[in-house]
Amino acid sequence: MSPQERMPQTPPFAAMFDSSGYNKNLYQSKEDSCGGLYYHDNNLLSGSLEALIQHLVPNVDYYPDRTYIFTFLLSSRLFMHPYELMAKVCHLCIEQQRLSEPGLDKNRIRKIAPKILQLLTEWTETFPYDFRDERMMRNLKELAQRIASGDELYRKNVQQLLQNLLRKLATVSQYEEVLAKINATSTDRLTVLKTKPQSIQRDIITVCNDPYALAQQLTHIELERLNYIGPEEFVQAFVQKDPLDNDKSCYGDRKKTRNLEAYVEWFNRLSYLVATEICMPVKKKHRARVIEYFIDVARECFNIGNFNSLMAIISGMNMSPVSRLKKTWAKVKTAKFDILEHQMDPSSNFYNYRTALRGAAQRSLTAHSNREKIVIPFFSLLIKDIYFLNEGCANRLPNGHVNFEKFWELAKQVSEFMTWKQVECPFERDRKILQYLLTIPVFSDDALYLASYESESPENHIEKDRWKTLRFVLTVTC
Repeated sequence: MSPQERMPQTPPFAAMFDSSGYNKNLYQSKEDSCGGLYYHDNNLLSGSLEALIQHLVPNVDYYPDRTYIFTFLLSSRLFMHPYELMAKVCHLCIEQQRLSEPGLDKNRIRKIAPKILQLLTEWTETFPYDFRDERMMRNLKELAQRIASGDELYRKNVQQLLQNLLRKLATVSQYEEVLAKINATSTDRLTVLKTKPQSIQRDIITVCNDPYALAQQLTHIELERLNYIGPEEFVQAFVQKDPLDNDKSCYGDRKKTRNLEAYVEWFNRLSYLVATEICMPVKKKHRARVIEYFIDVARECFNIGNFNSLMAIISGMNMSPVSRLKKTWAKVKTAKFDILEHQMDPSSNFYNYRTALRGAAQRSLTAHSNREKIVIPFFSLLIKDIYFLNEGCANRLPNGHVNFEKFWELAKQVSEFMTWKQVECPFERDRKILQYLLTIPVFSDDALYLASYESESPENHIEKDRWKTLRFVLTVTC
């Protein structure tokens, strides 16, 4: 039997969390009496930090439930750095299995090695960004070497694990470099208009006149950017000082949320791109055509399950410089837009959107094709939900125990996101459209207002004064 076959089997993300959280009867588990852990109806509710770390470490007769591994690795960073947790896990593995003894019993290694390897595999595959820290890598390699020294098969497994991890880290570094280049090239469109008017004559409809094709390319961008967000970024965005930690806040010095922030920036860019494309045309009928085009794009996004692009488009159309263009809107058939706005209506805590999202999530679970699996949530609302869940409950109970009930809920929300971000985009890439969407300069707030006033004259003194100021400021600066 190969080490892979002896590995504990783990369910896919979608099947990980049932409504009750972690049920210890599903897997072989330690008993209620296990020091420092408190259960109710077989569900782990709380525990001391030390006991929870111990619960993560496999032994010959025990392997932690996968939902527990994910939940603890996700939430533990609120109490300690990942490298500190890794050091403790390595220490416990070495001590308990006496891996540091010179005359190592190969039979004992064969019993425990697959389980330790499985734990390291789950950690490196689900939270690879933790290993951008040199201290994490050092501990990982040291423990892996101890396991590998006993058997040629384990040596191959360890090599495979490290290669996969290094490949993932290299890919994310390349992605971040590409993002930096894209951000460097997209400047304010007004500046470009004044300095190089010929370079900006194209508009979105010239580049892509099919709303369905544009919705598909938007979905490409969304899925790629979603894919690079690590689950830990949701937690690291909210790290505070741990009351039982006399030292500084765990991540206070450097919150690692780069990819999450890049995704939020993409939403803002898309909103401004929509507003820019609408405000730019000189003729009213052209502006009306662009609005109708974006309504169709938004509707296609809704049908695909791309709620983030849908909301960004609606946000762009609701920006003041766009919404004030009353003569333009009078020429638009708005029935379809009204339906979309109703779907994304924020009242009753986005009830309509949440219903649509649940429908898309349900469809995704029973899907036979990647096309039906697509669920791209309205991201700002997802972050807000996680933020309120985090704010609404204490991380620790009055007795100092970690409030694990809270972290089951947190992990349940993040694990759902994990299944959505792993979907491969089924649509063909169109480089020309993608390039336009990602790099074409967009108007700043001031430039949007100026373009709006130039299209439809100011209606009151406040708007007239603002128009004069903007014309002066933007003419001088450009």
